[in-house]
Amino acid sequence: MSGSFESFSASALYCSSCRKPMAVQERLLLVLPGKEIYDYLCTGCGSSLGQREVPALPGDVPPFGTALPHSRRHGYRGRRGP
Repeated sequence: MSGSFESFSASALYCSSCRKPMAVQERLLLVLPGKEIYDYLCTGCGSSLGQREVPALPGDVPPFGTALPHSRRHGYRGRRGP
């Protein structure tokens, strides 16, 4: 039965601004080489209510020093024109 609850995701948390449990929205905050950090936001007032760290899977992160595809290396420059 081990592994039944490997990861949790909150659907509601107590908000001190709203003074009651509120539904939350999970937003990707930061991507690091070994993990991703998500922020829980109150759907009522938008306050940050907590964070969740998710370890990256071994195949998700390219090894350090690996060249990125051309489009990701230079970023999006927007549309040119009038």
